[in-house]
Amino acid sequence: MSPRRSDPSARPALVDIAARILAEEGPQALSARRIASEVGTSTMALYTHFNGMRGLARAMVHEGFARLQHYFTRVGPTDDPVCDLALLGRAYRCNALANPHLYAVMFGGSSLAGFSLGEEDRQYGRYTLTGVAECAARCIEAGRFRAADAELVAHQMWSAVHGLVVLELGDYLIEPCGADRLLEEQLVGLMVGVGDTREAATVSVAASAGRLQKEVVAVVADSGRE
Repeated sequence: MSPRRSDPSARPALVDIAARILAEEGPQALSARRIASEVGTSTMALYTHFNGMRGLARAMVHEGFARLQHYFTRVGPTDDPVCDLALLGRAYRCNALANPHLYAVMFGGSSLAGFSLGEEDRQYGRYTLTGVAECAARCIEAGRFRAADAELVAHQMWSAVHGLVVLELGDYLIEPCGADRLLEEQLVGLMVGVGDTREAATVSVAASAGRLQKEVVAVVADSGRE
């Protein structure tokens, strides 16, 4: 008798369900039996796909950054690199709002659901910053930003937008200082802080808002239905 084949569709479902349980109920609710039951498979599937719960914890982090990168790749270069950079910031936020369960576990530090993650696992998602740093370099080359370390500019963007998203997901941002208003001011302030003029930054950031739905949100939604 040939060995039973694993269901490839179970893998992403296991990751999503595990992340939702972890984000909504905490690590005490996370168990192989609970996850398998909600997906409609056996606990053996966790070992088949992830070699156990520790591998599943790592997979949640990796999947979270894969989805972020999917949003980032929707942002193509234009003749306004500052607009492109602002759009990357908006894409970062969109991914977090679309995948809050995964976003909550992407930055789990050295321990995720009680499973130790090594330095390689915790730094895994840095590849998503490559395109952000390249865009920042284009802003510098275009004379919009003063001469600077493009990677440092990318980290400034990351830390600023990440902080806003964490507060937004926690329902800490309320009117009149809601997330939408803060994001606009934050993006303009970031561009001005690294050398752009306020007038030029305001125009570019506003233009990025007009591109968001068509170039990022709609395209990601369409690809998810394929």
